[in-house]
Amino acid sequence: MSIIATLIIGAIAGWLGGVIYKGSGLGLLGNIIVGILGSGVGYWLLASVFHISLGEGLIGSILTGAIGAIVILFLINLISKK
Repeated sequence: MSIIATLIIGAIAGWLGGVIYKGSGLGLLGNIIVGILGSGVGYWLLASVFHISLGEGLIGSILTGAIGAIVILFLINLISKK
């Protein structure tokens, strides 16, 4: 997968995770970072822990990234909660 496609999928996954979680907005760059990191977390969590796959296509990648982004946003809000 190309770098541009990874950034676009990361941005969509981060945005979707932010919409679902309703946390504080991180902006476009924050969404891209959370989405890319969320993809790694999502694949690890779904494949290693729960032994499930959401598919290998575009939709599966976005959904897996969004699940990971939700986990990351939850942890960020848990740590930074005042």
